[in-house]
Amino acid sequence: MSSASAEPPQAPLAERLRPKTLAEVVGQRHLLGPGKPLRVAIESGKPHSMILWGPPGCGKTTIARLLAQAFDAQFIALSAVLSGVKDIRAAVEAAEAAAARGRRTIVFVDEVHRFNKAQQDAFLPYVERGLFAFIGATTENPSFEVVGALLSRAAVYVLEPLSPEDLGALVERTGIALEPQARERLIGFADGDARRLLNAIELLIAARPDGPIDAALLEQTLARDLRRFDKGGEQFYDQISALHKSVRGSDPDAALYWFVRMLDGGADPRYLGRRIVRMATEDVGLADPRALRLALDACEAYERLGSPEGELALAEAVLYLACCPKSNAVYVAYNAARAFVAADGTRPVPLHLRNAPTRLMQALGYGRGYRYAHDEPEAFAAGERYLPDGMPAVEWYRPTERGLEARIRERLAELRRRNEEAKKR
Repeated sequence: MSSASAEPPQAPLAERLRPKTLAEVVGQRHLLGPGKPLRVAIESGKPHSMILWGPPGCGKTTIARLLAQAFDAQFIALSAVLSGVKDIRAAVEAAEAAAARGRRTIVFVDEVHRFNKAQQDAFLPYVERGLFAFIGATTENPSFEVVGALLSRAAVYVLEPLSPEDLGALVERTGIALEPQARERLIGFADGDARRLLNAIELLIAARPDGPIDAALLEQTLARDLRRFDKGGEQFYDQISALHKSVRGSDPDAALYWFVRMLDGGADPRYLGRRIVRMATEDVGLADPRALRLALDACEAYERLGSPEGELALAEAVLYLACCPKSNAVYVAYNAARAFVAADGTRPVPLHLRNAPTRLMQALGYGRGYRYAHDEPEAFAAGERYLPDGMPAVEWYRPTERGLEARIRERLAELRRRNEEAKKR
């Protein structure tokens, strides 16, 4: 057949079913429902820079496109995987040309976390000038992956995986005929990801274009993927919760099981590494400070070795954390301090604790009366006060009697006793 008579390739199902209006978007009602943040932003008619943070297939790209449509703005899409500084310059030039015509521009960067610091910084002057609204999409925590300067100029919206009900609505839109058990399995396989769901449906339609699809055909068509993503129907965040709670509960075998389940299900080992670091600080803490160092070392080892070799280092960290003595005393103390500071006024630093690098500051009493701890017996200035004047006494950090914290607890008790004795003198 000649190329002239060849039919053009049909767009993938996911692209053909991409919503054309915000009303067609499935899920994300916490952002797009009446009175919700993104709906309010759209109704204001004023586009602003933002980061859309959420798992794959939750609608980040679709929402960005629809925002541009709602604002009648030029939409420029960049992929952080494929684009470089040259593409950023081209986007800036296109935005300047549109501005000259009185039209606004939205620059959308997919997988923005893959841009390095210099590439992310390249957007800053144009965002500050208001040349365009910047929308970055990421599956990674923007606190870690987006430079602070850019993050401070963008609102962060957290998108959620699609619920089984949302995915069911998408299945209905495709018109595919599924037997009830096959439908349930398909939705479980999608694991909150609309793109995964629609790609699977496309495979099923190719396997049997006519007649309802049963569970057997589903198993045959999606074989290994079904095992990996829907064994038992657990969702991604349920599995990470199970991993975290197994470590907290000091069950190394259960912790290893959930860790391997997540790897087998396609979870990013770097994501698991970050969660392991969090477990070390939140659930082990100062009961065994080595846990944090080992968790960080495991992440570094993975970065050097990659998969599958580096996964063994992460597994080592999981097992170590599960076997450690546990303490959430640091976590509780930190949250208590944050809550107090958030509700409290701005208390000045006491004069004796202030630095006095100039004569004027010295004359004003800065640093006067401060006791240098290293000059005191056992390097402890008994009776000295380090909190702001007038602030009530607090005892946020309460060490447990487990692991190293048992010794920390004893030392703090002794130091507090000496403080009380000093007050009586």
